[in-house]
Amino acid sequence: MPILYEDSRIIVVDKPHFLATTPRGMWYRSTALIRLREMTGEPDIIPAHRLDRATAGVLVFVRAPSARGAYQMLFQGHRVRKTYECLAPVRPIHRPATGTAIGLEPPRPFPLLRRSRIIKDRGRLQAFEVTGPVNAETRIELAAGGGRVVRSSSGLMSAYELHPRTGKTHQLRVHMNSLGLPIAGDDLYPRVVERSYDDFGHPLQLVARSLTFTDPYSGRERTFFSRVSFDFVTDPGHNGVMA
Repeated sequence: MPILYEDSRIIVVDKPHFLATTPRGMWYRSTALIRLREMTGEPDIIPAHRLDRATAGVLVFVRAPSARGAYQMLFQGHRVRKTYECLAPVRPIHRPATGTAIGLEPPRPFPLLRRSRIIKDRGRLQAFEVTGPVNAETRIELAAGGGRVVRSSSGLMSAYELHPRTGKTHQLRVHMNSLGLPIAGDDLYPRVVERSYDDFGHPLQLVARSLTFTDPYSGRERTFFSRVSFDFVTDPGHNGVMA
């Protein structure tokens, strides 16, 4: 678990896929929090925010107890700019069943703003969209070099850049799936795929690529980038790559 940055108050890591942020259920030592505490010998470290076990990328931890509130409030107050990248199908988008998908530069399909209401019930694996007041908003666009095609067993894929303006559970996965563009490797959307707990062969192709915020102590703008790459290999028979 590479460390991207550290000072006396925070440690920023590049979390790999299949590693939960904090202990839950059967996962204890195989979590980013416990690994980082063991690596540093600092039992007071806590996360400033969380990433799903399936999602890789930039994750911020607070090492100084006196600084916990200041950094956690950055995330709770939506004062952190987040950029995610994913691989998803290359095809026309579907009209969502609920909420809106507004093209921001018509007639081009992207970028677009996806807005809906997302609910996650306790004990249910999937989050779902319902009618009602909007509580989830994501800007979706083609990633830089988005014309690059990725060939996988599921068809042609492209890289998308996702900018969540809210932080509902599974928001990015739900929003992409609702457009008919489920993220490659997703074992929850559009349908639940049962896999062994030790099956690490099908990572979700979703990475928290960057975080930007104004440090509450120094006043400096800080930006951190993940170096996690998508899981693909070159396909010599195609002008692209094979997932």
